[in-house]
Amino acid sequence: EIGYFGIAEPIARLPLMISNSLATTILPVTSEMFASKNTNILKKYMFNALRYNLIIMVPICLFIMIFSNGDPFPNNAKKPVIYLYPTEKTDISVNLKLDGKITCTYPEINKGWNVTAYPDGKVINKADGKEYSYLYWEGESNTKYDMSKGFVVKGEDTAKFLQEKLSYMGLTPREYNEFIVYWLPQMQNNKYNLITFQGKAYTDSAKLEISPKPDSMLRVFMAYKPLSKPIDIEEQKLQTFERKGFTVVEWGGSEVK
Repeated sequence: EIGYFGIAEPIARLPLMISNSLATTILPVTSEMFASKNTNILKKYMFNALRYNLIIMVPICLFIMIFSNGDPFPNNAKKPVIYLYPTEKTDISVNLKLDGKITCTYPEINKGWNVTAYPDGKVINKADGKEYSYLYWEGESNTKYDMSKGFVVKGEDTAKFLQEKLSYMGLTPREYNEFIVYWLPQMQNNKYNLITFQGKAYTDSAKLEISPKPDSMLRVFMAYKPLSKPIDIEEQKLQTFERKGFTVVEWGGSEVK
């Protein structure tokens, strides 16, 4: 399910295609040369096999290189939302530095969000004076997520699994319900999902700059891959989170192709 050839971009498959083609034409000839004394005919066959192999493979490889629609940013960070929970009414600035391209924000980020936040999570955006429940963004990046440890979950069990794990990691019912409402329709109809929760791979590629500095911050980012059948994988160990003082909570996710 997660083999190299299956997840590689078309251009990355060229070395394997070329080596397979050469092997299927040269190896039989080599075998026959050891078994036969008529080396002249076999040498002629080998020459023609190589020639026709190049005539066919080179145009195919060039076609793939030119017309491949490989995406320079194959991973989409979908609906990361940022909740701000100061201990009292506070003016806060938030900026996002993404290793990739930001495709959407709400409210508009401009050169950063400047808001007034309240202990219940309500934020007033200074740019338009309107009230928001959180800060939202989406983006594209070429982040390589760590899928070596995780959980294989039946599609029909997705909601129960997310309720349990998100609550354990520290999301409140309001937060994890909003997470589930967004992601459940995309996951529940898959036979299985390989689900992981990213750490450094995500936080290094999507850096948050917040002033004043939070006393505690939780960033939950799910990377998942649909599966047609279960696979064996080491279970990921998750950490709990304790909220202290001015707390920032973020959740988001991405489907790994």
